[in-house]
Amino acid sequence: MTTSKALPALPLLAPLMAAGTIATPAAAATVSVTIPRINVAEYHRPYVVGWLEPAAGGPARTVFVWYDVKKAGREPGTKWLADLRSWWRKGGRSMNLPADGLSGATRAPGTYQVALPANLPAGQYVFKVEAARETGGRELVSVPITVPVKKSASAAGTSELGAVTIR
Repeated sequence: MTTSKALPALPLLAPLMAAGTIATPAAAATVSVTIPRINVAEYHRPYVVGWLEPAAGGPARTVFVWYDVKKAGREPGTKWLADLRSWWRKGGRSMNLPADGLSGATRAPGTYQVALPANLPAGQYVFKVEAARETGGRELVSVPITVPVKKSASAAGTSELGAVTIR
């Protein structure tokens, strides 16, 4: 059995891992995004996008896009992604959607967890979450973070978004 063959090597690797010679896998950082329940007569689920930007400026990296992926016909769901104006200008307009692993359907009110990309270089970033809702509002929340993430950071919206927390 392969399990028994792998066990003897672990004691040999432990001193190297403790000394920092071999990188140990870090716990993946996650983003928690809350979409609040809004009491209005005509509620539509918001389009929501999350992306990372280097704090000093530079290209954005989209982490997730939640939109009406099943809408087809004369007005596909991607038509309204331009309403997520900050992300759209930062690089959303050049994305080919749906993007495997990034695109998903709109979400009902609640709190959702999304993993940050594992291969981020160390440094200062700003994680941004933007939401826009038909017959509703638009909101952008920014959370400054340092990678690797060692402590939680959060910010909260006031209307279309609730708390955005990175752990």
